[in-house]
Amino acid sequence: MKVFKKKGELTKFQILAEIAKGQPHLRQKDIADELGITVQAVSENLKTLVDEGWVETGSGQSRYKITKRGIEKVKKGAVDLRKYSDQVLDTMNTYKSVWPAIALEDLSTGETVWLKMENGTLYAGKEESSAHAEVLHHTKKGEDVALINLNGIIELESGFVVIIKLPTINQGGSRACDLDQISEIIKKYPEQFHRVGIMGTVSRAIVDKLGINADFEFATPQATIAASKRGLNILVFAVGKMSRSLTKKMDDEGISYVIEDLVDSKR
Repeated sequence: MKVFKKKGELTKFQILAEIAKGQPHLRQKDIADELGITVQAVSENLKTLVDEGWVETGSGQSRYKITKRGIEKVKKGAVDLRKYSDQVLDTMNTYKSVWPAIALEDLSTGETVWLKMENGTLYAGKEESSAHAEVLHHTKKGEDVALINLNGIIELESGFVVIIKLPTINQGGSRACDLDQISEIIKKYPEQFHRVGIMGTVSRAIVDKLGINADFEFATPQATIAASKRGLNILVFAVGKMSRSLTKKMDDEGISYVIEDLVDSKR
């Protein structure tokens, strides 16, 4: 359905409706303020509406008056707009919120499955948990499954973050770092680090020397927070003051972290 077929017809409809509501002392500025357009745009549209016979200029204090033809035009436009709105609502009501997960076993359409989060990934299976959903389409084990009607709470604890603060290039960069010391720092955390992030070129040099794979190098603060919220433990190498942008975001999000400062440790 095309409610307003020509460009600008919606604006004219709105102006007509405002005149119908605001007679007899409506000003162009009042219409402009109400519709969020310029007074010039209102003036140009009013001239067209007058020429087309939808509006007439009033006498005395009445500036503009909608004609009988104008009233019928507004009514028809309102009815068409309501029909279109109803169609849109009917369409949107057919949409369902769909959640993706990995199937732990073969799943059938309409089957109720239970959800759990492991290493940042949502899994769906037949073992009961605190959250459940309905399978939208038949899915084989290991495939991504579409889920609807999600209910319950997915049990999830935020991961922790360890930041190893490295010296800047002016402070010696990677050459000023004791690789054995860094390895010992990592070993003292018994929990597994699920992801590693780096910030700065010195960090890249360090992970390359240690043979550590960096999972994210760009937008590291955002990636760290997103991963931590999914229950992952993150190790981040950050150069100098770069760590501040990370810690500020984590403070804002209430995420726990520890800073291992290699710069201060040498003083």
